[in-house]
Amino acid sequence: MGFRKTGGCLLFRLMVLVAMCVQQPVWAGADGTGRAPGQASAAEGYADAGTCRGCHAAEASQWKDSDHGWAMREASKGNVLGNFDDARFNETGVKARFFRQGDGYFVNTEGEDGTPADFQILYTFGFYPLQQYLVALPRGRLQALTIAWDSRPQGEGGQRWFSLYPGQRFAPSDPLHWTGRYQNWNAMCADCHSTRLIKNYDDKQDSFASTWHEQTVGCQGCHGPGQAHVDWAKQNKSGNKTYAAAAELGLKVDFKALGSKGLVEQCAYCHSRRQTLGTGQAPGHPQLDQSLPATLRAGLYHADGQIDGEVYEYGSFTQSKMYGAGVACTDCHNPHTTQVRIEGNGLCLQCHNTNPPLARFPSLQAKDYGSRAHHHHEAGTAGAQCVNCHMPSKTYMVVDPRRDHSLRIPRPDLADKTGSPDACTTCHQEQKPAWAAKAIEGWYGKPQRPPHYGEDFHAVSSGQGISLSLLGSVLADKGKPAIVRATAAEQMADLGPPALANLQWALKDDSALVRAYAVSGFTSMPPVERLKPLLALLEDPTRAVRDEAVRALADVPAEQLPAERRETFKDLLADYEKRLRGNADLPGGRLNLAVMLSRQGRDAEAMKEYRQALLFDPYFSPARVNLVTLANSAQRLDEAEQLLREGLALDKMPAADHGNLAYMLALLLVERGRAEEALNWMEKAAVELPGNSRIRYNQGLLLSRMQRRDEALAALRSGLEQSPDDPDLLYSLIYLHAVEGERNEAFGYVKRMREAAPDDPRLQAIEPYWQQQQ
Repeated sequence: MGFRKTGGCLLFRLMVLVAMCVQQPVWAGADGTGRAPGQASAAEGYADAGTCRGCHAAEASQWKDSDHGWAMREASKGNVLGNFDDARFNETGVKARFFRQGDGYFVNTEGEDGTPADFQILYTFGFYPLQQYLVALPRGRLQALTIAWDSRPQGEGGQRWFSLYPGQRFAPSDPLHWTGRYQNWNAMCADCHSTRLIKNYDDKQDSFASTWHEQTVGCQGCHGPGQAHVDWAKQNKSGNKTYAAAAELGLKVDFKALGSKGLVEQCAYCHSRRQTLGTGQAPGHPQLDQSLPATLRAGLYHADGQIDGEVYEYGSFTQSKMYGAGVACTDCHNPHTTQVRIEGNGLCLQCHNTNPPLARFPSLQAKDYGSRAHHHHEAGTAGAQCVNCHMPSKTYMVVDPRRDHSLRIPRPDLADKTGSPDACTTCHQEQKPAWAAKAIEGWYGKPQRPPHYGEDFHAVSSGQGISLSLLGSVLADKGKPAIVRATAAEQMADLGPPALANLQWALKDDSALVRAYAVSGFTSMPPVERLKPLLALLEDPTRAVRDEAVRALADVPAEQLPAERRETFKDLLADYEKRLRGNADLPGGRLNLAVMLSRQGRDAEAMKEYRQALLFDPYFSPARVNLVTLANSAQRLDEAEQLLREGLALDKMPAADHGNLAYMLALLLVERGRAEEALNWMEKAAVELPGNSRIRYNQGLLLSRMQRRDEALAALRSGLEQSPDDPDLLYSLIYLHAVEGERNEAFGYVKRMREAAPDDPRLQAIEPYWQQQQ
């Protein structure tokens, strides 16, 4: 977990995820809320976990030592890999002693009250390249120790205790402390490390009563509830294995019927960065009926879609040509061992060959992909391995390298255009991307490729070009992957009314992902006007799209809805709120709940939920910003100012968040008549948010109002250095020079504004005057 804060659901991959410990004493706590996680009382069609082994011994043997088989186990001999022979850890003030008592495994370390105590390890999490450990705390919580065991061989640097946050120490009040919110198993990891996990979160008590059908990821985690299949097997004595469909065998998931993309979605619930929809995992159902995958957002992905944060495989793979050609996870990975089917280049040569074993992918066939004529490196070297060029890796959790599954062609020529890393110079670290691009051009000739979507996303994020046009072209290109087009829709939604014409078409897109991310753009419209474009989406076949439509229409008065839709919408809204409350165990979940409540005019309830989100994580700026906005709207200015100052006083606040809060405080202080103090905070904000030209614009206006003209001009010019085409900055400079009779200076900015914003009505209004002056 090498990140600090983020909204939405944070998912950890099945292999080794964030482990947690459970404080030994009380499960329920003094108030009696919560209970220990454990076996579900109702089977819900699930068979006993051991039943499958009777008929499927070979598959069970393969699964036993897989990542799935090790996802979560009892802390017992044979399962615990770490050194508990009175081993000591002491780094940056983080101390722990790992020891045994009888058959139990324990750690002595700082608890949530700040004092050292003994905690029993109840469960292990993962096994390679690291293993984490879970401890129980009150209110039904399992928590993950942030000191993990490096299970690699000693020769590779393993067989040691290490911190997942090297060089850092978190106070017990910090959500990244091992007892904190972001190390909580129930919220962060459980639904992908156990089979049929039901979180059972109580948002009023902030407690859990989580249950699983199987403690780890077993057969039914992928194949679905198996009791019907077991019943069929008991009745079927003929041994006949010829059947038309999986349903005849009592199987809930028919992988053949799902097709390649449907099969990928079965893995995607866990192998993706996503926001769960509060339904729990549902094998056999589409991904967007269970969760909404994240788009290619900054912090998660680089502009060109390469991995940055911990995003797992789905968002990367769906960008690839392999996915488009019909390749599924199981073409490369054995689903039972979870290992690749073939080590080395032979894995890729299954398809990329003149006579490949997997001949069903003719579009992937090519000559000499395994030869030096293709890769131009010595055989047997790292550069001759397909994955090092097409699937570069990044290390997470200190010791865990994970490969980018977008399987992209190396493009060092794009490094400067997208600000993204380059596979070639990741290896050849002494060289620059331009060197690598020239080498590739020498091998293959000058590439003739269309512009990459990464160029458009980078231009938008860096303020170059016209965002609406750039994003509109990406969204309209049906040849681009759905996750790329959904990213464009999400970013366009932030542009407000100008984007609605493009987003109107996106609401009817074939991709449910695109439809879902297009919806929020319509919240800029008056409530009743949203009904026409969004009402039909309440019956969309995909739950994620329906949820987005419900959220966007939450503030529409009931009497404005068609009479025949009112009861249905009321039910949809109630169901949505219930699932939001069940997912309100993380700050992002509380934020989603509060936003919906606020949209319904339930501001007092919304403010309560925002405050709870800040109790979970005081650094979670979206909740603070929204809470300040509500307090300000209610004329509770003292409260708004206090909230902003509390946020600005936090240590380790990211610069962007600090700058945003500083800007909000500056505007509030102006409103309260404290202009001099406001200027100080506005300057801090401008330095921390250099790309936000609006700060310099407001700073210039405030200085001008205070009769400090030279400083106002300096602030506006400083803003132009970052955003040279900003029409507000240009017009303000025109005005300040014109009122002083400085026509030459003013006209210089007029010429720049003519080029940057020729249709701006302010420019058109003053054109007659400037034509007279020429």
